[in-house]
Amino acid sequence: MKVGFIGLGTMGSSIALNAIKGQHSLTVHDINRDSAAPHVELGATWVDSPKEVAEQSDVVFTSLPGPPEVEAVTLGEGGLLEGVSAGKVYFDLSTNSPTVIRRIHAEFAKKGAHVLDAPVSGGPDGAKSGKMAIWVGGDKAVYEANLAALNSMSDAPFYVGPIGAGAVAKLVHNCSGYILQTALAETFSMGVKAGVDPEGLWTALRKGALGRRRVFDTMARQFLPGRFDPPDFALKLARKDVNLACEVGREYDVPMRLANLTLMEMTEAMNRGWEGRDSRSAMLLQTERAGVEISLTEAKIKEIMDKD
Repeated sequence: MKVGFIGLGTMGSSIALNAIKGQHSLTVHDINRDSAAPHVELGATWVDSPKEVAEQSDVVFTSLPGPPEVEAVTLGEGGLLEGVSAGKVYFDLSTNSPTVIRRIHAEFAKKGAHVLDAPVSGGPDGAKSGKMAIWVGGDKAVYEANLAALNSMSDAPFYVGPIGAGAVAKLVHNCSGYILQTALAETFSMGVKAGVDPEGLWTALRKGALGRRRVFDTMARQFLPGRFDPPDFALKLARKDVNLACEVGREYDVPMRLANLTLMEMTEAMNRGWEGRDSRSAMLLQTERAGVEISLTEAKIKEIMDKD
């Protein structure tokens, strides 16, 4: 397969090298020509513009910093759109805006070319080893037809849904991670200031219920199926625990912004009369504000979890 690759930075360089190792013919481009040296040494062909990459490739991948760079490479002067023809395929591996990738998709479609958003998750180490996720949005048949290229770069390509779905999944994943990071910094600093040794505290937490689980697996029992009765752990008891943590924060002068926001959410849920429901019932306040209903069958949840 003739593969094109644009963007040979920290992530893109390693991903492109894996494409070569997967025995794909590779054409490369980057704003810094020197970054392509290891790829050219292994047999890749350098060209001077994204347009030329598109002209010489069956499928093109980009790994770029963000939406402005993706738009410039695809729709700008000398960009991919000028070089694509009917039947050619473009995957964007960048963390991009769903709106931007959908607009690019519409422009390429006018020429009979295919666009799929395919952001990656795994960091620099995952890019080097190939042990990373690629979340794909777009035409499923096109995704399946190009699995050989995707598999050369990743051990976990996954089709999420229509165009833009991969980008949305990546943003949900990353934003969740940084919110959790902020929450962990808040509660852990409270624990240390309250007199617990960091090593002992961390070791203890890893053995707790949350520490033993994969983070997103915690959504499977109550939130995703919308089953909050009977409770595994009642809301009134969970609110008590969060309130106690906030009290410790006040006692030791530790700011607890997220904990107090959580307490407010749980208090509102209590005022709805949900004190006897499962503690996760407070999550319904946000789905209500967002105007969405979430309900997966137990069978579907089990099917997804059994695949791991």
